[in-house]
Amino acid sequence: MTELTLSDVTLNYLDTGDPNGPPVVFANSLGTDLSLWDTMLAHLPAGLRLIRYDKRGHGQSSVPAPPYRMGALVRDVERLLDYLEVRSAVFVGLSIGGLIGQGLAAKRLDQVRALVLSNTAAKIGIRSMWDARIEALRSGGLEGVADDIMKRWFSRDFLANGDVAHWRAMLLSQSLDGYIGCCEAIAGTDFYAPTSALRLPVLGIAGSEDGATPSDMVRETLNLIPGSQFELMRRAGHLPCVEQPEAYATLLTGFLKEIGHLPSDS
Repeated sequence: MTELTLSDVTLNYLDTGDPNGPPVVFANSLGTDLSLWDTMLAHLPAGLRLIRYDKRGHGQSSVPAPPYRMGALVRDVERLLDYLEVRSAVFVGLSIGGLIGQGLAAKRLDQVRALVLSNTAAKIGIRSMWDARIEALRSGGLEGVADDIMKRWFSRDFLANGDVAHWRAMLLSQSLDGYIGCCEAIAGTDFYAPTSALRLPVLGIAGSEDGATPSDMVRETLNLIPGSQFELMRRAGHLPCVEQPEAYATLLTGFLKEIGHLPSDS
């Protein structure tokens, strides 16, 4: 693990794979840390430069006082990629990570050559929904909402047979202030206008049993971007890279190949 200290936050990140390979940046979902991608990454081709980080308030990154704004979350990864001298990356964002990716692509096309928008949307939910969740968090903590979140995250099959306890523990290990801060950022974000102006290769991925960002919501966002592709993963929930890591990696690898973002010997 490596840290980058910025003006108001310290970001924990991992920069692995081939340092000279085509860069792929991963931004994970609300309530998870960068280990979200661990199993899936093992199924990607060799030769890629793989960059993951914990957004502010999550994992081993620092926890500034909430509320957060999406502009700050976008600026965090922008500064991280500038520090790492990353240009022309494929940005893979899941849930709030997809919002961050949309914001970064609208701001820094030198950093982002293509987007993977996974289980996300240009606008996720409405303000009253997020206000109710924040109130529940303040009264009962993450423990009070954990069971409901597991039902939104995972398919029926995974809830019955998967390692739900591991992911529930990951959720509960997050900072309450950090989680609330990111809820505030999502609540205040509407990217319909900037996302509809994007002109770059985009792959959208949705889960048929996603209880947080249903597939129709993901598809609606992809329809804003001319030439985008949409893939529905059956029997998967909000975290398909966890439930079906090999299938998820296959979709991602196919997209990287299509846009010419794989190492020359792959």
